[in-house]
Amino acid sequence: MKKFIITLAALVCVLALAVFAYLLFTGPRMFDQPNIRPFQARMPIIPKGSVPVTDAYEPIPTEQQAHQLANPLPKTPQNYARGKVYYGYYCAFCHGESGAGDGPVGYSYVPVPSDLRTKKVKSLSEGQLLRAMLIGAGHEPVLKKVIPADYRWYLELYTRTLDSKTP
Repeated sequence: MKKFIITLAALVCVLALAVFAYLLFTGPRMFDQPNIRPFQARMPIIPKGSVPVTDAYEPIPTEQQAHQLANPLPKTPQNYARGKVYYGYYCAFCHGESGAGDGPVGYSYVPVPSDLRTKKVKSLSEGQLLRAMLIGAGHEPVLKKVIPADYRWYLELYTRTLDSKTP
């Protein structure tokens, strides 16, 4: 009886190994993997009456325009609070909570993010700071597409309060 159980167990193991080997070498191998490369895609027909749009984002001000821009928002506690929220969403990961450039993601960049509390940053006009936020080193035009135009001036307003007594 003992020999029978050992033989049966060995037979089950051999059978399981055979099924595993069969599935390993002949099982679903995903031989047919359909994919469409961008240059092979067939674009749908554009509906009649469509208007082509090239760039839905506000343009980045030039250096000359930046000198003349002023923040249209009043300096109220509510606007500072909104700026702080937006700063947490878009800036704190790289620049850190205090603006020192020591955020958890910022260390992976070369150059590391700017310290937003420096005199150099504080000396920029409102428009220049807005422009620097959008195309500064490391930002390139990416933040232009990430930060909605409605939030930008709140960020400029809040950035001025870093390391100061303003709320």
